[in-house]
Order: sequence, then structure tokens, then C-alpha cells
Amino acid sequence: MNGVGRSAKPAGAGGPATIEDVATLARVSVATVSRALRGLPNVAAPTRLRVEEAAAALAYRPDPHASRLAAGRTFTIGMAVPLLGRWYFSQVIAGAHEVLADAGYDLLLVGVDTLAAARRFVTEWAVIQKRVDGLVLADLRLDDDEIEELQSVRAAVATIGARYAPFSSVMIDNRAAAVLAVQHLIDLGHRRIGLIGGAPTIPSPNSVPHERRAGYRQALGAAGIVLDPALETASDFTVGGGATGMRRLLSLSTPPSAVFAMSDEIAMGAMQVIRQAGLRIPSDVSIIGFDGHELAGVAGLTTIRQPVERSGALAARFIIDAIQDGTGAQHAVEDVELIVRSTTARFDPGSASSARRRRG
Repeated sequence: MNGVGRSAKPAGAGGPATIEDVATLARVSVATVSRALRGLPNVAAPTRLRVEEAAAALAYRPDPHASRLAAGRTFTIGMAVPLLGRWYFSQVIAGAHEVLADAGYDLLLVGVDTLAAARRFVTEWAVIQKRVDGLVLADLRLDDDEIEELQSVRAAVATIGARYAPFSSVMIDNRAAAVLAVQHLIDLGHRRIGLIGGAPTIPSPNSVPHERRAGYRQALGAAGIVLDPALETASDFTVGGGATGMRRLLSLSTPPSAVFAMSDEIAMGAMQVIRQAGLRIPSDVSIIGFDGHELAGVAGLTTIRQPVERSGALAARFIIDAIQDGTGAQHAVEDVELIVRSTTARFDPGSASSARRRRG
């Protein structure tokens, strides 16, 4: 055997070979054996070959748990998300999981669907950190104390949806994306534009609703359109929430001619209600969503598409880079795209008047 020492016990002598036996035979550390046999980077090719030859000579069968302990890591990455069951977060999780699995890491999911749960998660981070090598925070707001709390425990952290200088981040500009959505409606001649989305006054662990509402208002202001608070209706990010919000807008004495829904799922619920009311999309009411849901194309929904799965994958990659190579904080701002389909059209005053008469 080329380059492998002879001092370790032969296969079958005194029980199964251990990772320490392989390390002794290959003349490397236990951590190097773990890295080499897991296919992780930063192991020189000759060293990797020597480890593999030693493992083969000893008929060594890795014990995943023991290998992880020997390497001084859990090979598990924690991921905290506000809403585990939502389409957006399922795509983020899928993107992160694929990258982590390819690198030999497990994914530990934690749901933090309220502001209190998010705060509790951060304050208990020191305990959770014992179970993971790094942490991805998806669309969670952090205050200064929480940032300091996370920094106090040495572990890799990446955020999705917001940027905090000490940590890696992947995000889109939600405010600018909302401006893009509303500007599309304005360019089509709409002036009475409704908004369906997260409540502005309810504390939330998620900053997205606040940023998208700010973008909505910015676009209206830039176009000289006076803000009408009656056109803003709160809902959760679900089909049901969109339906409820749209009913409120249609109950107004002067309903909107167009609606910006903060998510595609909200938009789909709103579309259902519009049609149930005997109105036509987009002749009577134009509607634009947000996210790029896989069903948006089927529904013909105009939307702002963001690279959701890629965001999860990038955050996971940044975590792995930090753990394996000591890479410092990395930041990415992902592009969004306006996808125009059949649910938005140029404003027709005649059609809008007809729609109002039918509502009356």
C-alpha cells in the first residue's frame, strides 16, 4: 500500500476498525479522516488517497455519529422560518436542503410564527447552537440586542430577506420590487389601486409586509396619487386571506380598478372573489401578485417573480463556506422580474363604471 503506515491493527483483529485506527494508519488527524471520507473540500488529493487506502485496508465502515463528534461538528444546520407551511418558505427550505445535503449536512427546521417565538428563539440561541454548526434565518427581523446575542456565540449565521452586517445575507429589495409592481399598474392608467397584504400595525417577525407596503405607497406618491387608506386591507399570505381582503375592497362605494397583492397566493384568492362577484379580470379589475408561484402561470397571473429556491441555496452555500473555509460575511441582492400575463390590462373608465354599477 503506497504511503500508508503499518502500525494499526489489521482488519478483524480486536473488533471492527475505528476512525482512530484509520487516522493512525494514514498518519493524519481524525478530523482529516472524517473530511476525506465525507468528500469535503480542503483535503489534499494525496492525503485523501492515503486515507481511502487506509480505510480499505482496515475494512473500515464509518459511524456517522462518531465521525461527526471526532470532527468537532454536528454537521447540522439550523433554519428558522416564520411559517413552515407556506409555499414561499417551502421553496426556500428546498433550496437550502439540496445544497446542505450535497455537502453532507443535515437540516434542522424551527418554526417561529410569532414575534414572541422569534424573540425566544434568539435568546435561547446559545442552547440551540450546541446542536448545530450554523444557522439560517429566513425573513426574520432582528433588533440590535438580538444581533449582539447571535454574535456572542461563535457560529456561522446567514439571513434571508434582510441584511445585517455581521452575518451573510441573501435578499431582494422588497420595497423596490413593490414599486415595480404598482408602477406597472400605474403605467396601464390605473389610479385607484388597492393593496392586500400584511397588517401594518401588528408586530411580526417578518419585515416583508412592511417593506412591500412602503413600496406601494412610494409608487403612488411618485405618481402624484393621493393615498386612500381605505384601499389598504390587511390579510395573511394565503388564498383565504386574499379572498377576505378582496371582499373588503369590493364592498367600498368606489372599488379599486386594480389590486397589488403581496403574494401570488393572496392574488389567487382575490381573483376567485372578483369572479364570484360577476366581474371580469382584467377588464373590470386588474391584479398583480408577487413571488413567482408555480401556479401563477396556470392562473395567467401577472406577478413579480423572485428566485425563491435560489435564495435558500445561496444562504446555505454561504454557511458552508464560513464553516469549511472560514469565509467572512457574504452578501447577495437577487434580481426580481416583472412577468406580465393576462390579469393586468390598460384601465378602461367605461368598464370600471360598469363594474361599479353592478356592485351597486
